[in-house]
Amino acid sequence: MFTITNLRENRNKAWEAAKRFLDTHRTGNGTLSAEDNAVYERMEAEVVALGDEIRRMERVSTLDAELERPVDTPLTNVPGSDARIRTGRASNEYKAAMLTALRSNFRQVSNVLMEGTDASGGYLVPAEWDSRLIEKLDGENVLRKLGTAIQTSGERKINVAASRPAASWVEENGELVFTDASFSQVILDAYKLSVAVKVSEELLADNAYDLEGYLIRAFGRAIADAEEEAFLVGDGSSKPTGLLHATLGGQTGVTTAGNSITADEVLDLIYRLKRPYRANAGFITADSTLAAIRKLKDGSGVYLWQPALTAGEPDRLLGYPVYTSQFVPAIAAGQPVLAFGDFSYYNIGDRGTRSFAALHELYAGVGQVAFVAKERVDGKLILPEAVQVLKMKA
Repeated sequence: MFTITNLRENRNKAWEAAKRFLDTHRTGNGTLSAEDNAVYERMEAEVVALGDEIRRMERVSTLDAELERPVDTPLTNVPGSDARIRTGRASNEYKAAMLTALRSNFRQVSNVLMEGTDASGGYLVPAEWDSRLIEKLDGENVLRKLGTAIQTSGERKINVAASRPAASWVEENGELVFTDASFSQVILDAYKLSVAVKVSEELLADNAYDLEGYLIRAFGRAIADAEEEAFLVGDGSSKPTGLLHATLGGQTGVTTAGNSITADEVLDLIYRLKRPYRANAGFITADSTLAAIRKLKDGSGVYLWQPALTAGEPDRLLGYPVYTSQFVPAIAAGQPVLAFGDFSYYNIGDRGTRSFAALHELYAGVGQVAFVAKERVDGKLILPEAVQVLKMKA
């Protein structure tokens, strides 16, 4: 039986074999013959397939661990004490009432749900659901993992030092030189994001079906995709401002000389980033761009891309972790295709908590009920110099 460790070892061996084949079968002008190219493509496809299988087994391992968790939490306090009493949206009564309301098309609404109504009449999700939905967003959204999330109750102003005081040498008994430090502000607002899921009346009536789990998965995937797109390429109009925004996102560190990326340009991008930011830096790019970068070598003939050796650890490019997103533009003229920096300077402002509402009449004719989840969120890169971007030549 193959383990994740076995597969990683096999992938590393396959990748080393592919590199050796490439190095020893180049023709005089540095290319491969048609026959050798077909062999190399098969070897590279095997490396990619092993990587896909590793990620699949990691997901299986995560699910197994989740399913093996005990269903019942052991009693750790004295019976009759109030140490485990939970109130409000965290109480078991609130969670049970929400499930009852969902299954009854919100015709059976308990008074306990009145503790969690939002301004538009929806019902706030139970505290446990909201936490699990946040975990789902973290799992799906690359910038939820790398950025800094902040809970906001109103417009949040973040102070940023625009300039620093400078030290100067002073003659003995000479006059002191004063400089001013200036500050600017980045404001996190809140934009509304909503998603609707249609559920059949028969499914609502089926108590054996995990309705709670289905809604969390459906809402989590939809919201995470919309968030990730906005956090990366959002224009700031009724949505967050993206990390790759032309003027408010990361700084353009390198523009390619041609219509492809070279190893030197990737190296230049790393050293365009100031040294303090490089300590926690990483790359974000598209899968198609990473496929091109994986074939690049530095001046010593060493491949820039290095596969991860430990389960759960990202692959690395010149020693820095690499993350991919379907929303980063692919290689095309004038597009930002590779970001390198400390992504913790991308701040995400979560306003309040998420809420549910049911639309009874809209799909009544086809025997369905629509459930709507809503959240309010904003995101901005508060320090543009913390992220350097490689753009393709226009």
